[in-house]
Amino acid sequence: MSVFGKKLKKKNPQAKLGKLERRQALAGYSFVSIWLVGMLVFTLIPMVQSFYYMWFKIKARNGLQFTYVGTQNLTQIWIEDPDFIQGIASYVWQTLLQVPIIVVFALIIAIMLNGKIKFRGFFRLVFFLPVIIVSGPVMNMLVSEGAASIPALNTQAVVSAFDTFLPTAVANQLGTLFGNMIMTLWYSGVQILIFLSALQKIDPGLYEAAKMDGGSGWECFWKITLPTIKPMILINAVYTVIFLSSNEQNQLINLIKTAMFSATAERGYGYASAMAWIYSILVTAIVLIFFALLGSKKDVYDRMVKKRRKLEKKEMRAARRVERRSARNAKRIEKQRKRGKFRTYDGSGDY
Repeated sequence: MSVFGKKLKKKNPQAKLGKLERRQALAGYSFVSIWLVGMLVFTLIPMVQSFYYMWFKIKARNGLQFTYVGTQNLTQIWIEDPDFIQGIASYVWQTLLQVPIIVVFALIIAIMLNGKIKFRGFFRLVFFLPVIIVSGPVMNMLVSEGAASIPALNTQAVVSAFDTFLPTAVANQLGTLFGNMIMTLWYSGVQILIFLSALQKIDPGLYEAAKMDGGSGWECFWKITLPTIKPMILINAVYTVIFLSSNEQNQLINLIKTAMFSATAERGYGYASAMAWIYSILVTAIVLIFFALLGSKKDVYDRMVKKRRKLEKKEMRAARRVERRSARNAKRIEKQRKRGKFRTYDGSGDY
């Protein structure tokens, strides 16, 4: 590259975007800006406000009166609020049990709905309909009427069966899960939709090539389907954790609301803010657990490519060092030749 080319590259390292690229970038920034404004107004500002409230006792008398108490709200929760501690333990068990069941159920239904069956659109509507209908007050009414459980299912018998080879706490949570099985399956509509979109993007030629090589349907599932949709499994697991943690049937959410609107001097906005931050840290920890279990890891091919790129960069650096060293030697020899201190051998025996 010439000197002018090098100067031009340093001055303008990236080519100027064309009109179409600028328009597409502007459209992308416009969509992202809506999320950023919503995140700032409805999430970030309330989070900062609740973190500030956590360190105060707040009384609503002619406005909000703040009294700084430090970590007293946190210690009071862990020492004097057994309902919240018990609710946390129950929430952890239920979440760790429900998330795999909901994700696996959604994957099975998505694979069935992705096949060539009659009335496929109708069945997709049936499985997604609870997401639209069963929410908010409708969910509360159905749960109060017992529609979220199976009447013919003997929950106590299920608990007794699991109690023979599992700890009692785990057996009780499994019994609760079976008792609310219908409501648990109602939560899988969005996950089914995400899995369907992922399954439809898999190239059918991969399955045809595998079957020509003698691969069975089970082998195609483990070697093609599951590795391809693995990122969607992580997305659905995280979505399920967040959904279970924020819906109106969650006992901890109700405890936080009750503490926030309590008229007692020991509770209030500050106490509820401390409970909310403990709960949010717990939810984040559960999300990180599922991310560690389901997060994408680089396979052997990716590691080999990365290792090869590092080797190529190392060889290029070594080649540049040799070129710079050769250039310095050539300059030094040229200076010595001009001063008459260096003579070359012409091959005839004379210098």
